[in-house]
Formats: sequence, structure tokens, C-alpha cells
Amino acid sequence: MSMAYEDYMKQIVKPMRDELTRAGFEELTTSDEVEEYFNKVEGTTLVVVNSVCGCAAGLARPAATQSIIQADKTPDHLITVFAGQDKEATSKMREIFGDIPPSSPSMALLKGKEVVHFIHRHDIEANTMENIMTNLQGAFHQYC
Repeated sequence: MSMAYEDYMKQIVKPMRDELTRAGFEELTTSDEVEEYFNKVEGTTLVVVNSVCGCAAGLARPAATQSIIQADKTPDHLITVFAGQDKEATSKMREIFGDIPPSSPSMALLKGKEVVHFIHRHDIEANTMENIMTNLQGAFHQYC
């Protein structure tokens, strides 16, 4: 891959990354960062597998950020990996998810290293932002 292409993609996806990090999500960009995070994690974690697609922009990211802002109960930690951009980090995260098929965008709520709730891409693109928020907040209420 050419350096010009990589630089271009970094510029294009920066606002997509910033939307989550401004809302308090910690971005994990390498497999080592994912592994280190899960070696020490305690409590609950919301993971957003970010993506450049329209359903990430119009539904997943806004639903994730607004769910956190509006929920009475929230996860202890917020993290994100970027599918198609940070490939090693995303692959390592998918290992943590176990047998759940790859899906991007997607969201997972974990207690420690155990996935207790998962929202697949098809659950995002076939829904409204409000329904996704209700889904997330229900999981927060149950597990956080």
C-alpha cells in the first residue's frame, strides 16, 4: 500500500474516530493495546467496532454516544477499534468476542472478558437510532 493512500485514509477517518473519542471512548489501535487492556480490565466495557460505512455514521456512532450521555447506568469503560483501519486491533478484539461472527460496525458489552450483550451490523442497519439506544441502555441497566 502506498504511503499516500495510507495518509489519505488517516485524514478521511479522523472525524469518524474523533466522534467516539470526544465522547470518552478510548481508541485501541494495536493488538498489543487490546491484549494489555483485557489483561487488566475489571468491571463492564462497551466496545464499539467502528467502520466507515453509512450505518456507522448515521446509526452506530450516534447511538453509542447518545446512549452513554442519556443512560442512568453506564459501563465502567468505553473502548473502540476501527475495522478496516486498525486491522490487528480489530482482529484481536474479535478473538475476545469468541464465536461471535465478525461484524462492523458492531457493539459489545463485556463483563470482564465475557461478552454479555452484542449488537451486530444487521441489528444496526435494520433499526433506528432510538431503537439501538434502547437496546444498549437495556443492556446497561441489566449488566452495569
